[in-house]
This record gives sequence, C-alpha cells and structure tokens, in this order.
Amino acid sequence: MEAAVENPTSSPSSGPSSGRYPIVPRQDLNFDLEGDIPRHWLGGDAFKSRFFDAMSCLFPEGEKFFITCVRDYRDQITDPVLNQEVKDFMRQEGQHGMVHTQFNNRLKTQGVQVDRIEDQMRRILARIRRILPRTFTLAQTSAAEHMTAIMAHSFFHRREVMENADPRIRAMYAWHAVEEIEHKAVAYDVLTKVAKATYFTRIIMMLYVSLLFPLHTFVIMRHMLIVDGFSWRQRVGLWLKGLWWLYSPGGLYLPVIPHYLAYYIPGYHPWKEGKMAAYEQWLEVFKQTSDPIAAGNALHAAGV
Repeated sequence: MEAAVENPTSSPSSGPSSGRYPIVPRQDLNFDLEGDIPRHWLGGDAFKSRFFDAMSCLFPEGEKFFITCVRDYRDQITDPVLNQEVKDFMRQEGQHGMVHTQFNNRLKTQGVQVDRIEDQMRRILARIRRILPRTFTLAQTSAAEHMTAIMAHSFFHRREVMENADPRIRAMYAWHAVEEIEHKAVAYDVLTKVAKATYFTRIIMMLYVSLLFPLHTFVIMRHMLIVDGFSWRQRVGLWLKGLWWLYSPGGLYLPVIPHYLAYYIPGYHPWKEGKMAAYEQWLEVFKQTSDPIAAGNALHAAGV
C-alpha cells in the first residue's frame, strides 16, 4: 500500500490553526473487500446495511458528475491555491468511485442490479446537465458535498452509528468521511468565488438535492430488500423500524439538522464547522501504519 503525503502546494491557511485541513489524495488502499463480508454487515441489521449499500451504488456515477461539474470552471480559476485544491478534489473523488465500485461488485454477486442502477443514474445526471445551466449543476454538486460532509461529521462524532459494523466496511466509510471533510469546501468555493452563483441558485439546488438524494436511496433500498428475500410484511416492519432509526429524535438525521440548515445562512462557509479531534486520530494512525482498517478502528474508538 502507498501512504499519501500532504501536498506542499495546499493552502497556507490550511491546517489545525484555521480549522481547515489539507486535501490529501490517498491511493492503493486495501480494505480487504474480497474477504468474507456478511450480506448484512452492520450488526446483522438489513435496513441499516442496505441504507449504506444503496448510497454506495450512487457514489461512482455521482463522483464522476461532481468532478465534471467542478471541471467546467477550472479554466476560469486564477487562484493557484484553489486550482490545486480542485486537482486534489478530483483525485479524491476518483478514488472514492473506484473503491465503491469494488464494493458494489460484491453487491452484484448478491443479486443487486448494480449495472441497471448505475445506468439509470448516468442517464438522470446526463439529462440534468443537458437541461440546467452549468452554475446550477455546480450548485447541485456543492449541495451534495454539504450533505456528505454532514454525514461525515456525524460519523466522527457518533460512535454508535457503526458500533457493530464489519471493520472493513467501517474502514471504507471512515476513509471516505475523512476525505469528504478535507475537500468539503472546494465545490462551494468554486461556486461562490469563480462561478459567482447567486444565493437563490445555491439554495434552490440544496432543496433539490435534499429531496432527490433520499428518494433515490430509498428506491434502491426497496430493490435490495426484495433481493434479500424479505416478504412484503417483513419489509414493512423493516421500513418502520428503519425510518425511526433515521428520523426519530436522537436518530441519524435529526441531530445534524442545525448543521444542514447552516447552508441556508447568507455568508455560510463549510469551514465554519471547525476542527475534529477524531479526524486527527484517524490521520495519526494512518500515517503510522498506512492501514485504513487500523485507522478506521482508531476512529471508531475515538468517537464521542
């Protein structure tokens, strides 16, 4: 495995003192995804496992879309720091797509129609780029990056979310969360500093993503739970229990609502969320071991 080194051209304002972290692409990571991973790898819970699996199905095409939408404005970037951050953002997103494709290949062997899901996503995203101005598709990317950053923040701070997860899948999502936090401001900075998007554009696309992202996830989950062989009565029970896990007080989403709503504040910037000690715990272990699974275990142990 190859441990990445921090890019020396990263922003001089990056680092612990500013609450901003350097963007470090990490390649050739081994999560042992070819190993014997249970179908319902999150504590044997079908709904929770398939919730994350459904998102994984969205990631490869989604990451390509994000890269394309940011690249639309690359020739207009005059700030060398932001230009380097865009390069590192694209490298990280490319790696995310590759690793999740590897994981999604496991889902294919379970009967999940991953190819059909990805084809549908590809056609939907292509249609969006045909219809909407480039500023709007970049705003869509910025909104989606905010949503993934919210999940990453939750992942770091709430150890119980992945308490009973298979360590290999937990490590994959920990690494993904680390890099989402590192580059969470890139699309936003291109949107506001280069594309000069209006507040309306930024907000309308956040509302769009807020509706469509969970909808797509739930449609894929429905298919997965049928593939798993659950009867419609069993699926109703799984959905009732699972939606409570997602949306109840103390559930996965409600505690992060303030973070989500911050995006709607004029003058918001992603780095106003600040630093996280658990992130630095992951980073320290990864630098020492070059082992993302060990780093993922350390992240989990450091959660609060």
